[in-house]
Amino acid sequence: MAVSKLTIILSLFTLLSTLLQAKSAPLIKQVKVQDQDTQPFVGVNIGTDVSNLVSPSALVSFLQVQKITHIRLYDANPDLLKALAHTKIRVIISVPNNQLLAIGSSNTTAAAWIGRNVVAFYPETLITAVSVGDEVLTTVPSSAPILLPAIESLYSALVAANLHTQIKISTPHAASIILDPFPPSQAFFNQSLSSVIVPLLQFLSKTGSPLMMNLYPYYVFMQNKGVVPLDNSLFKPLTPSKEMVDPNTLLHYTNVLDAMIDAAYSSMRNLNFTDVVVMVTESGWPSKGDSKEPYATIDNADTYNSNLIKHVLDRSGTPLHPEITSSVYIYELLNEDLRSPPVSEANWGLFYGNSTPVYLLHVSGSGTFLANDTTNQTYCVVMDGVDSKTLQAALDWACGPGRANCSEIQPGENCYQPNNVKSHATYAFDSYYQKEGRVAGSCDFKGVAMITTSDPSHGNCIFPGSKKATNTTRQVVNSTDISGADSRVRFVTFWSWRISAISKCWHLFLVLAFNILLLW
Repeated sequence: MAVSKLTIILSLFTLLSTLLQAKSAPLIKQVKVQDQDTQPFVGVNIGTDVSNLVSPSALVSFLQVQKITHIRLYDANPDLLKALAHTKIRVIISVPNNQLLAIGSSNTTAAAWIGRNVVAFYPETLITAVSVGDEVLTTVPSSAPILLPAIESLYSALVAANLHTQIKISTPHAASIILDPFPPSQAFFNQSLSSVIVPLLQFLSKTGSPLMMNLYPYYVFMQNKGVVPLDNSLFKPLTPSKEMVDPNTLLHYTNVLDAMIDAAYSSMRNLNFTDVVVMVTESGWPSKGDSKEPYATIDNADTYNSNLIKHVLDRSGTPLHPEITSSVYIYELLNEDLRSPPVSEANWGLFYGNSTPVYLLHVSGSGTFLANDTTNQTYCVVMDGVDSKTLQAALDWACGPGRANCSEIQPGENCYQPNNVKSHATYAFDSYYQKEGRVAGSCDFKGVAMITTSDPSHGNCIFPGSKKATNTTRQVVNSTDISGADSRVRFVTFWSWRISAISKCWHLFLVLAFNILLLW
């Protein structure tokens, strides 16, 4: 009798233990699924041809304020790597092209480079990859024969340091190594580079490293004006009739970058490589250019980079590989004002060298990347080159039948100056556009107005869209707080339920055990 009662008690213990383990298992699985290192991300390239560049510690603080978690350097600056220690910022360091020969010719030199630039800082500084050279096959083809030996020597040094599973090695390529890139299904690598490309892909496949590509829809558009529409290059929403279609696969492409990425996948597949992932190590759009670069504007740069960020963080992949979303490094963080002409070369940055934004990205709803967010705010402004008579007629309509609030452009008010029809019309157009809820067609005025993401406010003249943005920002902050509170409530509720369930199990167990002992 005593043995059977003891058996019952032990059985109850076993049952309770099994129940608790079953309830804990999904939570453990969920944590593993949320591993951020495996998710696609947006990073930034950091060039240093900047006058009055801030100190490494100030730069790292700026990166943290902007919530930038992935960066790529064009060297292995020891001061910056030291400043990055104990942060959560992940960094790709680079071997400059002028160091390839020495590293590719000597295993000792390669080992010394890894020791000096990787082992000395890792894991305090989260180095994730080494990019060996930059666009070597197209910019310094004489170094092509030494590229793979340099990569292999550096990899051997990582193996010796037991870091080869944590740190990947690859080399960034220009898009021009791929010929006939559209339609993507017909793309192939330049066959004159096969002696380097094939063994390189074998290495990347063996080591689980990415194919690094520098992909610029801006240059595709500039070289194919009239063939590639601007909207396709900027990720703008398209009607089905404007989507690019691959006639071989019947896949629809809504943007140029996806087509370029799939061209890389098709080129690899033509060489029987299907297990190497594409990483976009550079992509961006210049905000200023010379007379030969009329599409290098702040609006286009803002639109491209904002939409690029959303596209990556949407995790929608490409038409050919919807299951794989390439991580992208934006070119670049800072305007490199010391770069040689053309003008666009010095104007790819999201920020000026003094850390003020070149423009305010509109990336609301795309996670926490970049703090300079205008909450997707847009404005209606006058287009350039419109004659005064046409503008005056549109202004009269906006302030009359359109019922725009034109009080701020009356004499003595904040937006009266400058006193010209273009400035007054811009304010009136934006007032009407905001009043109408920014709906399609509310910023046209017979073709003399356009939508922009650049705030036209100046001095004490605050435009209607800016006033709305201030309120919206406040609402977004509150909504974030509510969302956070809601998450906390769900978290507490979840654990309250769990504790409650556990308490009930223990209560049931104790009652049963007590009754058994009474019968004993």
